[in-house]
Formats: sequence, structure tokens, C-alpha cells
Amino acid sequence: MPERPEPGFRARVGPPSRRTRVLLLTAGVLAVLFLLFVMFSGLWTDWLWFKSVDYASVFTAQLWTKAALFAIFGAVMAVVVGANLWLAYRLRPPLAAMSIEQQSLDRYRMGIAPFRKWLLIGVSLLIGLVAGAAAAGQWRTWMLWTNETPFGVKDSQFHLDVSYYAFELPWYQFVLGFAFSAVIVSLLASLFVHYLYGGLRLQGPGRRASAGAQGHLAVLLGVFVLLKAVAYWLDRYALAVKTGSYKGVDGWTGLRYVDANAYLPAKNILFFVAIICALLFFLTPIRRTWAPALIGFGLMALSAVLIGGVYPAIVQQFQVKPNEQAKETPYIQKNIDATRQAYGIADSDARQYDPTTTTSADAVKPDAQTIADIRLLDPNVVSPTFQQNEALRKYYAFPRTLDVDRYGQQDTVLGVRELDLTGVQQRNFINDHFQYTHGYGVVSAKGNQVDANGNPVYTEQALPTTGAFGPYQQRVYYGEKTGTYSIVGGAGMNEIDYTSESGDVKSFHYDGGSGVSLDNPLTRAAYAVKFAEPQILYSGAIKGGAKVIYDRTPKERVEKVAPWLSIDADPYPVVQDGRLVWVLDGYTTSDGYPFSSKTTLGESTKDSLTDQRGRTLTAVNQVNYIRNSVKATVDAYTGEVTLYQWDDADPVLKTWMKAFPGTVKARADIPAGLLPHLRYPQDMFKVQRDLLGQYHMTDATGFFNGTDIWQVPADPTTNTGDVQPPYYLTLRMPDQQAATFSLTTSFVPSGRDNLAAFVSVSADPGPDYGKMRILKVPTGAGALGPKLTQAKLNSDTAVANQLTLLKTGTDSDIEYGNLLTLPVGGGFLNVEPVYLVGRSARVPVLQKVLAVYGNTVALEDNLAKALEKVLQGAATGAPTTPTAPGSTTTPGSTTPGSTVSPDLAKALQDAQKAYTDGLAAQKSGDWAAYGAAQKALGDALKAADEAQRKAAAGTPAPSPSPSPSPSASP
Repeated sequence: MPERPEPGFRARVGPPSRRTRVLLLTAGVLAVLFLLFVMFSGLWTDWLWFKSVDYASVFTAQLWTKAALFAIFGAVMAVVVGANLWLAYRLRPPLAAMSIEQQSLDRYRMGIAPFRKWLLIGVSLLIGLVAGAAAAGQWRTWMLWTNETPFGVKDSQFHLDVSYYAFELPWYQFVLGFAFSAVIVSLLASLFVHYLYGGLRLQGPGRRASAGAQGHLAVLLGVFVLLKAVAYWLDRYALAVKTGSYKGVDGWTGLRYVDANAYLPAKNILFFVAIICALLFFLTPIRRTWAPALIGFGLMALSAVLIGGVYPAIVQQFQVKPNEQAKETPYIQKNIDATRQAYGIADSDARQYDPTTTTSADAVKPDAQTIADIRLLDPNVVSPTFQQNEALRKYYAFPRTLDVDRYGQQDTVLGVRELDLTGVQQRNFINDHFQYTHGYGVVSAKGNQVDANGNPVYTEQALPTTGAFGPYQQRVYYGEKTGTYSIVGGAGMNEIDYTSESGDVKSFHYDGGSGVSLDNPLTRAAYAVKFAEPQILYSGAIKGGAKVIYDRTPKERVEKVAPWLSIDADPYPVVQDGRLVWVLDGYTTSDGYPFSSKTTLGESTKDSLTDQRGRTLTAVNQVNYIRNSVKATVDAYTGEVTLYQWDDADPVLKTWMKAFPGTVKARADIPAGLLPHLRYPQDMFKVQRDLLGQYHMTDATGFFNGTDIWQVPADPTTNTGDVQPPYYLTLRMPDQQAATFSLTTSFVPSGRDNLAAFVSVSADPGPDYGKMRILKVPTGAGALGPKLTQAKLNSDTAVANQLTLLKTGTDSDIEYGNLLTLPVGGGFLNVEPVYLVGRSARVPVLQKVLAVYGNTVALEDNLAKALEKVLQGAATGAPTTPTAPGSTTTPGSTTPGSTVSPDLAKALQDAQKAYTDGLAAQKSGDWAAYGAAQKALGDALKAADEAQRKAAAGTPAPSPSPSPSPSASP
């Protein structure tokens, strides 16, 4: 007989064993504990970070506000819903009519009977948790309401202070929405309970609703309709901030004729209709009939359709459309006035400017400073040049877009040499977070000059840097490219400072004082969870006194300590008082300014450089009020964040200062060394110019007809189609006595490419700060916009031939720098640097300068020759390279530690004097004196070169003394 097969494996059937239950329970407890610790670690590390930067009050104010809103509104929702559930159960009929429907419900009633109490509590708490979480997200609305500051400006329709719309109305609307939610949830829950327990029936003889269910539901519906009456009342005021699309403005805000003469009366009528309907619902339990209430509700719905919908449509069709301009003009004027006030463009100075095509020496003379400071170094192009010349180590990098500032009345292009971990040869936990921790120094160059080879003329360079800035703390622990955490400062924990030319590694021990201590094992565990790096918990590399530094970009640090600010996308570095600090512009915004049209910050701040700089965003992104109210600084070494009140008249800032007392310092506390470097912010200007395209028209009739709409031109130097960015330039507008550091842009007519206007805003702190000047160009003037200017340059036969020869002769690509437009000599001068970019090295080098004035085009080796041609002899000189060919040092500079012969010293002194005389001649417009100074400078440099050769032939030059140790504090 064949053998019987052994029985196969059989899964155990029945309850799990005691051991299995213990294991499952343990695993579940551990999982819950881990989740709780993850939540705790996030809260704990946030508290430690805020404490480390001395902004613990910001953290606690947010935390307690969110907790209070969560608890109060969550409890209210839970109590309201729970009370209605309990009441619905208590009002159940004692006996349910026998029917198939009720028989099928009996088993459900019996099934939940043992758990009825816990279900009531659980459902109420769950709904309360959801409502509390939603309420906690309204902490900004609550703080604005409780700390409101009057604007001192009343709206033109209801004559209420703007603060009502900005601070009060949003809170009232939230509370109303919360009340609606509570009533609707209670109504749905009560319907379910009444049906489950027989208070409501769909089948069987007799009444479909018991007296208790009828009264309960009628009261809830009455409360709902009463809330609708309140909504109608608030909707009246909401019309002043209602947004739609009108006359090409997507964010048009405020009442129009139909709103004021149809919707507003309709809201008033519906308010009273809703109150009457609510009273009918409240009388239903007494009258024991639904008929009056339902009739009233039907009439209210019909009124909403007829009065709130049909009537306004009739008014629009038969009153507004036949005579729209006359009807809408008063409301358009209200919108224009409010929009210009809310965006800070009401005081802009607009004047006609009929540009000439030729000029004279007398006309150009007042613009001598403008010509002298024409920026040839495009900060958006030359970052690879800085990288090639001055990064000096693989693990250092400059940002893609450099910055422009003023040092010694000189427009200067700056870049911070920041840490770039992608250049570290061996990436690991120790190198990434313990060894390579910081960048080193700022490199700067003159904005209006290049050397004989087309490279920047550096005023601060080398590693460690030396030059115009003097001694300062050069280590950059906090920067735009610093996206990871570092662990520093522990006993014996030395970092790589930099590698010397000889290959020696210079070490450094951080003593900046910032960061969170890791001495506590619980804190280490929390950060191990936060950064998902278990080595933080057990690594022996972390010594006593070690601190972790993170959130190291200036933007995220300021956004974290001031969550009520919108931060400009472009922080810029400033060297002052022996420190390197990042300066950031903070904006206070609102979307509740009545009649002011809304704009989307992310879109209005977009230009051809957005991918390199980023955009400014807010929590809601759409705003209709903005102020540059705060100047913030972040110390690049210590990470210290300081907020300064810049606009002391801004009511939104004053409100936030009440909500977070002690976080913003007074304007008078701004250091004297920092003040000259503050500037008008780019993103603020972008928002304003976006509005100016239409809102330069201050007359409602012209606005209605739309005959003079402007737009920002596309950047002609790129192929993206994005608009041209604004540029920082030192220039003189026709009504000014002297040139000032300004932020500029141009406009073209909508759908055309000729120049419509040129706008400049004074960027220097002082009485004129923020003063916007607009030069309106007549339609028939024939002035070229940027696109036509670029086309004129490209279509000129002589220019095209030179560019072709330049490109093919060097195996390089051509890259155009910023196309600058400047009002000079009664016309517009356009200047554009031309860079050659080697196809292998990809390093831009300035080779040519394009210039256009009127109908004259020039492509020359330097700016002086280009200006001489296009200005047709009106200017006989312009800034040229003040250095010897191939040199990158200014006249008078010597190598530290070198010995200078008497002949060389005299020649250098002569060169320095000639250089100074030349600058003075430029500013005064004395081009003859400038030419003489340039000749004297050339003679002095030749004499210096001859003296150096003689010295080299006589005795060997001594070796340069080593630079002072960079580890010492400045």
C-alpha cells in the first residue's frame, strides 16, 4: 500500500497566544511612544532654536495663541455638537410606531446602546479636534484683531477706518463661518439621531416628525437663518474689498455702480427678510406647524434670487451699460485713489520728457556723474568670473546673481565666498557637518570699470580678503547657500578654516556663541530625529560644549523670528564696523484695504532673474496693501537676527509690534555704519511698477478708456520672454541737482515696443528715499524701448560684422549684459556690455560696449570710445581702466611686506594724484581736465613700471610677508 502523506502545516486557528499578544502590545506601545517623541522633538527643537536667537517670546506668543484658539473653539464645537446629540436622544419618542423601517432600526439601536455614552463623547471630541485645528490656523487673524491700530484713513463708501476691513472684518467672518459650521454639523448629527430613535420617520402612519424632533430642528434652522442675516449684514462691508476683473485689472477691488445701487440695497433687504424668517422658525415649536417657517424660507430664497441676483443684472443691463462711463467713473476714481495710496505710489512725480536724438556738451555736463558711474559689470552675468578668479578653493562658491552696493561713493559689485559642499572631495558625516562649516569673505569689484583684459577691477580680493573693507570677521557661517546644519564649538572641535597656498590646512574653533547646545542627551536624541541622522545621538565626534547651528540662510532666519513679514527675495551683504551682515527687506501686507486692487506677489515680482533669486510670497499671496516697514540684519558669523522699524507710520507694523512686543528695534537704533548701505528694495519696486502700468493714469475717464496702458518690457538679453528686471544705478533725473543711487525701470505701451516712460526711485536713505520720478515720453517722440534698442544694435551692419568676427575669431559665445537706459543730455542713452564666454571655461569677459543715443549706434572696445561716438563729441572722456594692463590693483597699492624704491614711490604717488584728479574731473563734467588726468596717469604708470624693472635688475625683491593669521578676531 502506498504510504500515507504526512499532514501539511496548518495555520493556528483561534485567539493569539499570550506571548504574541504581549509582543503586539509592546510593538504598539513603542510605535505610539515613537510618534509622541517625534512630535515632542519638533516642538522641543523649535523652542531651543528660538531661545538660542533670543526670540523665545515669538515662539511662546504663537504657541499660546494657537493653543488657546484650539482649546476654546474646539471645546465650543464639541460642546455644541455634543449637547445637540444629547438633546436629540432625550427628545426621542417613548414608543416607535411599528413598521418595517423601525424594525430594521431596532438592531442598530440595540447595537450601540452599550456604547452610547462613549460614542457621544468620542464623536464630540473628534469634531472638536478638527474645529480646534482649523481655529489654531487663524492665529494671525486673532492677533491682528486684538492688537489693531487705526490707519487714520476712512473708506469712501461706508466711512469706516481702514482698520475695520484689515483687522476686524476678517475675524468676524471667521467667527461667523465657525458658527455656521457648528450649526450645520449639529443639524446633520441631530437629524441622524432623531431618525435612528424614531423622531423622524419616512414610513408608517401618523406624523413624520415627533413634537420634540420638530422643535429641536426648527430651532437649529432658525439659528442658521439668523446667522445668514448676520452674513448679509457683513456682506455689505465686504463689498468694499470684493475682488473681480474689470478694465484689464484682474484684481479690481471695491464697489462699482451696480454694487452700490443694487447689491447694497439688496443686502439690506435680505437682512430683514432673514430675521423675519428666523423668527418664524423659532415660533414653529409653539405653533406646531412647519408651514409659516417653510413659506418664509421659500420667500427668503426667492428674494435672494430676485433681489440679490436678477435685480442687479437688470440694473447692469439697462442702467449701467447704456451709459457705463458716466455711471462707473466715480467708482473708478475711488479705486484709483485707494490703490495708489495703498501701494505707496500716490506721491510719484510724473512729468513729460521729450527726448532729443542729439546733444551738446552743455546739456551733458550736468549728467557727468551719471556717465562716470555707468555700470559695465553686470552682477547677473559675472558670477562665473568671480568664481574663476576668486573662489580659490573647490569648496567655495559665489551666488548666481551678485549684489550691487555703494562703497566710497562708488557703485560696487559684491559676492560672498560661501561654502559649497559639492566641491568637497570626500563627502561624509564628519566632513559635511564638522569640518567644512563656513565660507570665507566678500569679494568686491568696481561696477563701472574693468581691466585691460576685460576682467573686474577688484577692490576686495584674495583669501583671506584684503582691500577696501579693512579688517572684519570674514567667516561666513550664515549665508544664502548654507542649507545644511553644522556642529561646532565643542572642546577640541576644530574646523577647516581654509587651505593656504602652501597646502597647509588652517584650522579654526568657532566662538560665535550661536546654536543649540548638544550636552543634554535628550536634546541630542531630538535632533537625531529632526535631522534623521542617528549618528548625532552616539557620535564620539561631538564633544562637550558642542552646538548645532541650522536654519542658516538669512531669509529663513528672519521669516522664522518674524512670521508676520514677507521677506524680499534678495538679501545682500554689507561690511560695516568690522562685521559682515546680511541685510533683508521686510514687508507688511494686507488684503483688506478697501477699493485698492489686489495683486499676486508671486507674479508681480517675477522677471527674467526669478529662477536665480526667487519670489516674494505671503501666506495668502494676494495683497492690496504693502509697505517696506522693516529692515532686518543677520550677522554672517554669529547668526544674530535684528529687526529695525523702518516705516514708523505703518499701522500694520504697529499692530504686529503690539502682538510681539520687544522684537522690533526703533529706527534710531540702526547703526550709523549700516545706514548708508540701506536701499530701496527690488520686490517692492516690482510690485509698484506692476500697478503703475495702469495706475499711472490718475484720471478716471482716461482709465476707463484705457488709452495709455503701459507694460514692463521683456528682457531683450534673454529668450525667456520674462520681463526686464529693475536695475540699481547712480544717475541724475532731470529735476535733480546731483546723481543719486536709484532703482530704475522702463515701460513700453501695451502691445508696442517704443519707450513709453522711464521710472526711477531714489534708493539712498535720506529725505528723498522712495521718491518716485516718472518721465513720460510722448507717443510721437520715437524713443526706442529695450526690444527695439536691442534690435537696432543687432541690425546695424557694422555692429553685426564686428560681433560675428569677435565670436568666430575666438571660438567663444557672446553674452549680452544688462541693457541700461539712462536720461542723459536731454535724451536717452542706452548702454550694454558685451561679454565673451569661452566654450570650455564658460567665464564671461567684457570685450565690447554697445551704446545707442538717438539714431547713433556704436560698438567699441571701451565705454569712452562708445560714448565719444554716440554723444558726437559732447563728452570727450569717460571712465576707463585706472590700472596697468593685466593689473588688478588700484594706483598706489603695493604688496604687503614689499620694499619700495624712492622712484617707484614717487611714481605711485603721481599715479594716485592723477587718478584722484580724474575722478574729480568726471564728477564736475570737465572732460578736458579728465583727459589731462588720464594722460598724467598713463605717464605715472609707465614711470612706475620702469622703476620696478630697475629695482628688479638691481637686487632681488624680498619675498612678501605672510598675511596675518586669519584666526584672530577683527
